[in-house]
Amino acid sequence: MKTIRGLAVSAVIAIGLTGPANPVSVSAAGKPAVEVSTDHIYRHIKELSKEPRVAGTDAEKRAARYVRNAFKSYGYRVEVQPFFFTAYKEPEEVGIDVEGLDELAAGGFTYGINGDVSGLLADAGLGRKSDLKGGFVKGKIAVIRRGEIPFGEKIDNAARAGASGAIVFNDEPGVLSATLGETGGGRIPAISVDRAAGESILDLIKQKPDTKARIYIRGSEIKKEESQNIIAVKEPDAKKKSGREIVVISSHLDSVAGAPGANDNASGTAVLMEIARALRDFPSGSEVRFAVFGAEELGLVGSGNYVSLLPEAEKGRISANFNLDMVGSRDAGDLTIQTVDGKPNTVSDVARSVGGKLNDRKTPLVQGDRSDHVPFHEAGIPAALFIHSPAEPWYHTADDDLEKISKEKLRDVARIVSGAVVELIRTGKS
Repeated sequence: MKTIRGLAVSAVIAIGLTGPANPVSVSAAGKPAVEVSTDHIYRHIKELSKEPRVAGTDAEKRAARYVRNAFKSYGYRVEVQPFFFTAYKEPEEVGIDVEGLDELAAGGFTYGINGDVSGLLADAGLGRKSDLKGGFVKGKIAVIRRGEIPFGEKIDNAARAGASGAIVFNDEPGVLSATLGETGGGRIPAISVDRAAGESILDLIKQKPDTKARIYIRGSEIKKEESQNIIAVKEPDAKKKSGREIVVISSHLDSVAGAPGANDNASGTAVLMEIARALRDFPSGSEVRFAVFGAEELGLVGSGNYVSLLPEAEKGRISANFNLDMVGSRDAGDLTIQTVDGKPNTVSDVARSVGGKLNDRKTPLVQGDRSDHVPFHEAGIPAALFIHSPAEPWYHTADDDLEKISKEKLRDVARIVSGAVVELIRTGKS
């Protein structure tokens, strides 16, 4: 397996964290467990959030080297697993002109194509195949409502029906921010507008069926890029080799473009790194894997790739996945534990029990399916996401920086997750 080599001297110094500064004693079921340091976590976030870590970029690779070298400094066996994905560069210009209407704001779709199309407009309903029968959209720009089926399916249906382009309008205030998903070709140019604009366009079509419009998308690009997953392994204690279970603690490393990603998700990765440091000498009856995934922001690509490549026998040995995402924002809501189906499982049960002992209240369990715990759940592995909810108002913006990070929230999550993991790995019967 290909590995990533090399690290700047400054980064080596930054990860040389040995003894716990301002240690927090974690105990579960009244027994001493491990100590985690919020100062260590904060320093990791500071290092990782110096620049945006967009999947496939040199910045993401620099962050990956930092994480890998930290794991190696703790004495773990580390593997860097490269994978390829389809990257999309956002368009430089997206626009719409409609006869009889003032200037309208328009947005593009991830994986949309470039194009400049003019023609008559046609009301295409929800963009279902049944809405497009009869050939009435052939050569026209289809106007499609959001809802019921995926955006990519709407656009592909319109293309197959002969439409030259598509306008999708939202069913709530604001311009859409969505993906069409990857395609094998034959797609047409498509833009999005808000609900008010879409309803105005439909009203105009009814009043004046020969209304013409123009839509254009320029400067987008689709290409193959490489990211990586970083996996550090803590082997079971030599005296407890019979314990064959695997506990996986995970986070994602990448951020969105333009965002330093201090909370999303340097915070989750930093907490994971500190738990890895704290557990390095802890006697374990189970194998523990610390998995830092790439390309989460593009659709859980790294975690999906990791789980899909696991042998079935190995999947069967994984008893728990603790996934950390956005766990440090001072402006977000309270900590929640989220499972894909909203039902309790091994991870949520033990974490809520530990949280109840530490905080005198159990962390709320809710439904949530927007992070790297999803592929584990789909493989039949008990998995849960640890995240503060609702998200902060500056989510996915340039304001996601170190100043917005709460040490108190980092401390709380680190204590709960490390305590829960210790409960599972003490005997190897997780």
